[in-house]
Amino acid sequence: MSSNYSDVASSVSEQKPVIEFRGVSKTYSTGTHALEDVNIRINQGEFVFVVGSSGAGKSTFMKLIMREEKANTGTINVNGFNLTKMRRKNVPMLRRTMGIVFQDFRLIPKMSVFDNVAFAMHVVGASGRKVRREVTKALSAVGLGDKARSMPNELSGGEQQRVGLARALVNNPDLIIADEPTGNVDPNMSYEIVSMLTAINKKGTTILMVTHDHNLVRDFKHRVIMLDGGRIVADNAAGGTDE
Repeated sequence: MSSNYSDVASSVSEQKPVIEFRGVSKTYSTGTHALEDVNIRINQGEFVFVVGSSGAGKSTFMKLIMREEKANTGTINVNGFNLTKMRRKNVPMLRRTMGIVFQDFRLIPKMSVFDNVAFAMHVVGASGRKVRREVTKALSAVGLGDKARSMPNELSGGEQQRVGLARALVNNPDLIIADEPTGNVDPNMSYEIVSMLTAINKKGTTILMVTHDHNLVRDFKHRVIMLDGGRIVADNAAGGTDE
């Protein structure tokens, strides 16, 4: 495995791991070997790009972290939860510690921008006063303070993705998972989205972002994990993919 990251690993070894895979493999019932003996540690406060061609194992990697799938072998710990032993009824507790940004936005069409973001807080039982305060703050953070009463169909694709980012941010999660968040927006907005994620990361939130955009990876120079054939083939600290 090509790894520049190992050169700095010792300096962060005392940091709290947010995500840790130990000997993780995943084979689907179809016989597809999606991941094979994956070992990885992502510490609190890191920003990590996950790259790889289609079928490399990126989607399975993310699904395991969100506990949408279970590993066949190995152990997975996320935000202090042991996912290997986790019962299904406890999965919502895990997901409340993370914010998720989707490629296809997944906004509720009949809800306003404010209500789409507020929905994430209602799910965790936040008070009305806290909802108003935190939603307003989250929308302001992504530059949409003046769009609170707009409907999703009144927004551009980039604005819809920023609503998705506000929704992921509003509960102050320890971890934000961004699954191809720039896949449906133009290049300029792609840079805006990653710049916003970088600013959030600088305040201490761990960011894990799947992307096919190697320009973003090159320009933002965060840690990069590359998957190929279900294995980690590169793990670099300063951007780049050894290509």
